[in-house]
Amino acid sequence: MTKDFAISVENLSKSYFVGHNTAKGERYTSLRDVMARNAINLARKTRDMFRGQAIVQGDEIEEFWALKDISFEINRGDRVGIIGRNGAGKSTLLKVLSRITEPTKGRIEINGRVASLLEVGTGFHPELTGRENIYLNGAILGMSRIEIQKKFDEIVAFAEVEKFLDTPVKRYSSGMYVRLAFAVAAHLEPEILIVDEVLAVGDMQFQKKCLGKMEEVSNQGRTVLFVSHNMAMISNLCQKGIMLEAGRLVFQGRISDAVLHYYQKQNEQNVRASKLFESDRAALINGELIGLSSASDISIHEQLVVRMRYKIKKPVDGKCVPNFHFSAANGTCVFVSNADGVTVTTPGDYIADCKVPSNLLNEGAYFVGLALTTYLTSGSFEVDFFDQNALTFNVVDPMDESSNRYGYAGMIPGVVRPKLIWNIHQDIK
Repeated sequence: MTKDFAISVENLSKSYFVGHNTAKGERYTSLRDVMARNAINLARKTRDMFRGQAIVQGDEIEEFWALKDISFEINRGDRVGIIGRNGAGKSTLLKVLSRITEPTKGRIEINGRVASLLEVGTGFHPELTGRENIYLNGAILGMSRIEIQKKFDEIVAFAEVEKFLDTPVKRYSSGMYVRLAFAVAAHLEPEILIVDEVLAVGDMQFQKKCLGKMEEVSNQGRTVLFVSHNMAMISNLCQKGIMLEAGRLVFQGRISDAVLHYYQKQNEQNVRASKLFESDRAALINGELIGLSSASDISIHEQLVVRMRYKIKKPVDGKCVPNFHFSAANGTCVFVSNADGVTVTTPGDYIADCKVPSNLLNEGAYFVGLALTTYLTSGSFEVDFFDQNALTFNVVDPMDESSNRYGYAGMIPGVVRPKLIWNIHQDIK
């Protein structure tokens, strides 16, 4: 364990009991069966109530593990994105870290004051006004009234709720509620800020303000945990990523690698769930990346070859043109490349190679969509298949002299980073 950690989690697990009503599937149920079942349910619920356990509806009880044996460590000042599909355990993890719910097993050590914004309504009393809730939340965070007053005007200005400051928050719209809740959580100087998907309620301008504020919080040495399904937002804000799947931690590392892993998993599931990518005219066989230095990495200085195998099933009155769609991790289309020199295509199996030159793409995760478009002699065109995120790769920079970094170690902005021709000379007058 490092000395400068903010959160340390060891073998964390959280289980819930889920009830199932088996009677719904029965066509005929006697009065005796109903009375016996209700008596058993009543006895079980009474027992659970006296034991202080949650009362669960249903005839049969199943233990469901929302989190299972999760371990990780987050350092001070880290901006960490937590990603995964619905039901992966992201919100449960944040609730445990926020001390809203207790873990079933495992150990959590938190070094610092935590402010969390997990869902609309968290931490606010609906009957109190916006003004009163600001002071209430500050007191919960352990701040004095004088400390809260110093931040008060800044919070109100950020939330843009001046006109409704003395109105009970139960009358706020969801957008107003979230604006004020985020402003309170971010401005009252927590060492650790935890934010769930709730920011999606706000408009784009407000989301942009929130991202800027979270980055500012992190630059002050405080820690941010952020859950979102918006990969662009996650990629722009976070440095590191944690991916959950079915309650288990399946990846942790750089955010670009985490997003890449997320899309790879999505692609695997989509391929299993979808039909073969084909039309009555052509079919995709497979795709391949040539030149990778590992399972998914390629140096920024190396050439990459994208290969697609496909089949033309029957004679075509036109040209079957392969095309590759390159997208960044945040979903931005970087470019689309159509094959050159395609003539009238005869039936058979084909291989299309596209060479992506070195020193073109910047560091980060990229996705390649494989497509085939038929341009008919009649002047129209039809897409035969399009596998949008068929292939994934990660461009890495070896940080050597040819990278032209001059010692700079940070992330260089931009989707592309081509090596252009420069001419520098002294201007002698």
